[in-house]
Amino acid sequence: MPMTNKELADAIIRTVGASNIRSATNCMTRLRLQTAQRDQSMLDGLKKIEGVLGLNIDGDELQIILGPGRATNVTTEVNALLSKAPRGAIGDGQALRNELKARNATPIKLFFKRIASIFLPLIPGFIACGLITGCVGLALKFDPTLADQSMIKLLMVAGNTILWGMNLFVGFNAAKEFGGTPILGGILAALLTHPSLSDVVIAGSALLPGRGGVISVILVAALGAFVEKKLHSIVPEMFDLFVTPLVTFLTAGAAAIFILQPIGGMISETIGSAATVAVQSGGAAVGFILAGLWLPMVMFGVHQAMTPIHVDLIGQYGVTILLPILAMAGAGQVGASIAVYFKTKNKFLKRTVASALPVGMMGVGEPLIYGVTFPLGRPFVGACIGGAFGGAVQASSAVGAATLGISGLPLAAATNNIAMYFVGLLTAYVAGFIATWLLGFDDPIEQ
Repeated sequence: MPMTNKELADAIIRTVGASNIRSATNCMTRLRLQTAQRDQSMLDGLKKIEGVLGLNIDGDELQIILGPGRATNVTTEVNALLSKAPRGAIGDGQALRNELKARNATPIKLFFKRIASIFLPLIPGFIACGLITGCVGLALKFDPTLADQSMIKLLMVAGNTILWGMNLFVGFNAAKEFGGTPILGGILAALLTHPSLSDVVIAGSALLPGRGGVISVILVAALGAFVEKKLHSIVPEMFDLFVTPLVTFLTAGAAAIFILQPIGGMISETIGSAATVAVQSGGAAVGFILAGLWLPMVMFGVHQAMTPIHVDLIGQYGVTILLPILAMAGAGQVGASIAVYFKTKNKFLKRTVASALPVGMMGVGEPLIYGVTFPLGRPFVGACIGGAFGGAVQASSAVGAATLGISGLPLAAATNNIAMYFVGLLTAYVAGFIATWLLGFDDPIEQ
């Protein structure tokens, strides 16, 4: 019988050590532990726990791959158990932690983590709304007359909800991430997207609601948080409650309208144009390169840096043409793992592939990366090759997706060209299988 979330959390804490854990957070698929120290025996112990699909290390952060849904639930249980456990430093663990943190806290890594923290909470909303939009779109392709039905109209509104409120959510999360008051970030974002802005004419030009999308919102939320923190330090406490929010909103709002929104607009339009032009002009070659390089980026945990770009493309065009391309990396991994399954004589490896393949086909690739292809070496290269060919197909057909946070088979429903998405997926499977079969690998000795 599989472990419950609480049992899994308890097993992880006992293996890592409660006093060794500084914090426990999660993303969509990983429990992220900030640890004071670790050794190989701890890592080996974690790998043996039922339900642990793989491990990744980023400085002093230990990432335990558990899969979507379970990562959130287990993290909740871990924090609940840690709140009752005695805490304390282990030897010079704190000094080691500080040293590792300083060594790995590069500006680029910190920037990516901060941006990812703004958008990760939005992903469930994108999944829900994107799948609704995709399913409605599929139904309308079969019967366009359905567009006149009230229920279909309601579903179309529901599918568009995330886009309608996206800037407000981003502003709220961004202000919180930059150390400001979340609701101030939310109302600054609302100011930038307010439909009545179009009635305001400045220097002969009407303002454009929502210009710059999430890029403008992040800029103004960061500025608002900066102004707010400065005001807290200089405004007398008895006036702080009244003066700080007002001055923050007026100062950051004015900067937003006259400076940051135009700058954000140029950045957003440049990103959108660059992505679409690159795919449209480069076609298959661009898709081949992007998808071929994506697995290493996932391995090193920097893949979340693409999230705001996907969000911005969906905001501008209704779809992101990059996600179907990048999703092919996971499909290439599936093909590579199937080749490993048929070629290996190692029974344990066969069982590992068989258990990880279903979730791999559903878009969760970490179990196959860390449990199959990467440890074997050449199959990882084969997976990259398979993904590259699949990405070439997606790019040449300009397949777009109306959601983010999912890939593999589930993404098909949210794409604007389901047939070609499946062609690309099948191409990645086959190319990954053939490349891995030809490259071969050193079959592990049965233990």
